[in-house]
Amino acid sequence: MRFLSHPAVRAVWRALLVAYLIVGAVLAVVEVWPRDGWPAGAGIAVVGVLAAAGCALPLLGRGPDALLVAALAGGLALHGAAMGSGLPMIFVSVCLAPYRLPLRWGLAFVTAAIAATAGVSAVTGVAFPAIFGISLGLGYCVIVAFLLRQLALMRELAESRAREAAQGERAHLAREIHDILAHAQSAQIVHLEGARLLLSRGEDASAALGRVTVALKLAREGLEETKRAVDALRGEDLRLAERLERLAVEHRSAGGAGCAVRVSGDLEGLSAGARLAVARTAQEALTNVRKHAPGAAAEVSLRRVADWCELEVRDHGGRARADRQPGGGHGLVGMRERAELLGGSLVTGPGEGGFRVLLRVPAADRAGAAR
Repeated sequence: MRFLSHPAVRAVWRALLVAYLIVGAVLAVVEVWPRDGWPAGAGIAVVGVLAAAGCALPLLGRGPDALLVAALAGGLALHGAAMGSGLPMIFVSVCLAPYRLPLRWGLAFVTAAIAATAGVSAVTGVAFPAIFGISLGLGYCVIVAFLLRQLALMRELAESRAREAAQGERAHLAREIHDILAHAQSAQIVHLEGARLLLSRGEDASAALGRVTVALKLAREGLEETKRAVDALRGEDLRLAERLERLAVEHRSAGGAGCAVRVSGDLEGLSAGARLAVARTAQEALTNVRKHAPGAAAEVSLRRVADWCELEVRDHGGRARADRQPGGGHGLVGMRERAELLGGSLVTGPGEGGFRVLLRVPAADRAGAAR
């Protein structure tokens, strides 16, 4: 199909069909003129030119679809005047009908064309085997034309879905980078503004330096998070199990509390967006544990449940707090929006003496499956 759709191949194919039409018109004139004289020969020449043009213009993508009807009528007239001479116009118009006409009208056109060709052949004294062969050939041409048209439509649909998937991936990447940088830069501005105020008041420079150091750390973390987001969407990120283990190590190092990780089930079919959502949600949930329940032990569970992937992060930090809902696009609110965009959900709230975060995303790449 790709070979047939190449511009050079299509140009050669169209040129051959136009030559085929011209040969049919010439054969009609060559047979009729010596037999019936110049008036009839001149009339057949005009009909041949019009019929050939009626096929050639739609073949080249020009002219209205009604030209196919004129081309078929001209081909039938040539076929009746000189047996076989009008067949090029009939065959080409029948092959073009599935491409130029709606399905219902295309079927009606080719049915009428086959019936009319058989009728004209019978009237002009063509033997039944020849009539059957012509009709069978027209039928084969129709079937091949409809199949090629269907293949072309399937290819266009696949290309359209691929473009939509690429646009969705770019939009997802833009959203991730926007949220990461917006969070990091807003925090940097707060600390840098604090440092500026400290220096403008002539206060201790070490306090201002501390603010600048924190801003620098935030900038580096923002760049690292951006790189991780890009790598995840490109499929170059660490495996989810390894990523969660690293987050657990960071949690233990930062807070000194335990963090257990459990992974079960087949998670290879997760899309890049789902993998990124799982990793970012786990990171955000553990960050909130250290922020709102310092010193609390945490558990991270990643599992496959039927057609869903579930990530559960819970802590045992004492009294459960119902108000532990971070704001901003970089918190769990943003994670919930991403889950919904993927066709999943995010549930947060108190649970078993602590706080619980449950993310559910499709376990298979549904866009890829559709393609």
